[in-house]
Amino acid sequence: MGNETKWAEELAILKAIVRRTELEETLKWGTEVYTYRGKNVLSFAGFKHYFALWFYNGVFLKDEHNVLTNAQEGVTRALRQWRFTSKDDIHETLILDYIAEAIENEKEGKRIKPRSSVSVPIPEIFKQKLDSDKTLMTAFKKLTPYKQNEYNEYIQSAKREETKESRIQKIIPLILKGAGLNDKYKNC
Repeated sequence: MGNETKWAEELAILKAIVRRTELEETLKWGTEVYTYRGKNVLSFAGFKHYFALWFYNGVFLKDEHNVLTNAQEGVTRALRQWRFTSKDDIHETLILDYIAEAIENEKEGKRIKPRSSVSVPIPEIFKQKLDSDKTLMTAFKKLTPYKQNEYNEYIQSAKREETKESRIQKIIPLILKGAGLNDKYKNC
């Protein structure tokens, strides 16, 4: 049983509540996203042990009832998630209050400023490979700083040297094509 199927009734209730607002339903990243004037406000989905409603700029919500969590502490800056484990957890009036506040925040243009991009140093093992392969070095230098950082971080995040080496072998064809690490997932 899929997570969406497991929580089908509960997700249908959330959808009915959200549809009572002025938000527009759209499809992004293969899921329903509710927007205000083209800006993402909220979405919801089922997971293994819970279903959740999340606010893309939930960090600005007052959360007087302490229902919101940061699902990825230290990673996610703005998104906040409201988790439910049964249909009895769904309190329509409270949810509508949170949605109204999220819409108001959107109208006010509240946003977290993007972090300035910091250059990720080239890992030594990759630098050696670049120094020994001039074609690879030239192709790497042609990439945007963002794509270079993506590759450097991908290699650097591996703990074992063997993993770093296998990641380098995996990305060489992408670099030679001028592609970014995650290009295949973009423009979906």
